[in-house]
Amino acid sequence: MPIRQGEAMRTAIFDLDGTLADTSGDLIAAANSCFGSLGYGSLLDPVADKIVAFEGGRAMLRLGFARIRGEKPSEDEVDEQYPLLLQAYQRNIDRYTCVYPGVRNALGELISAGWVVGVCTNKPEALAIELLGRLELLGLMNSVVGADTLPYRKPNPEPLVAAVVRAGGKVERSFLVGDTKIDRDTARAAGVASVLVSFGPAGEQLRRLAPDAMLDHYDDLPKLAGTLVS
Repeated sequence: MPIRQGEAMRTAIFDLDGTLADTSGDLIAAANSCFGSLGYGSLLDPVADKIVAFEGGRAMLRLGFARIRGEKPSEDEVDEQYPLLLQAYQRNIDRYTCVYPGVRNALGELISAGWVVGVCTNKPEALAIELLGRLELLGLMNSVVGADTLPYRKPNPEPLVAAVVRAGGKVERSFLVGDTKIDRDTARAAGVASVLVSFGPAGEQLRRLAPDAMLDHYDDLPKLAGTLVS
């Protein structure tokens, strides 16, 4: 999308998994494919284990192996399976994934009001771009920064800063929408407002993290954004 030059663009940056879309079903299916290939069957439940899916591929592998071993697995075991999990996930990246209600309208309203938007995720960049494209959200994004875009990943603030700058904005006129403590911590480290969604698997529990705002539905985002960045 074109960026107007010479302006300090107000910028909204979004996490992806658990924030813009419920990706848990495909993530858990990818982890279970690893366990299945090892003869353990499906160790993770797509409903009961939804919250761990948004903590990343390695977190899912650790949980599954812990259920087999009855203790914390070795990181070598996790590292061995992680590339296979990513391959399985890429093959079926959007079988069960769905965009949360109101996302497209909210992004459209922000853009119409002069905002620029981007993504800062701990999903590998190529997978994030592919998924955003399949979900028909990529064309709205001015930047996409993934786990491997920089030498750092969230909660280090540098990926968020990069997402803002690449979108054409300035950090002091931005905020981050996410669904985990990692997102809250990233925003704080960058000195920007944090918004956590209440409709993910962690739900209302996220209020105890004391973000700058909670988002109950994307219909509320355009108005909320104006209170966070003038």
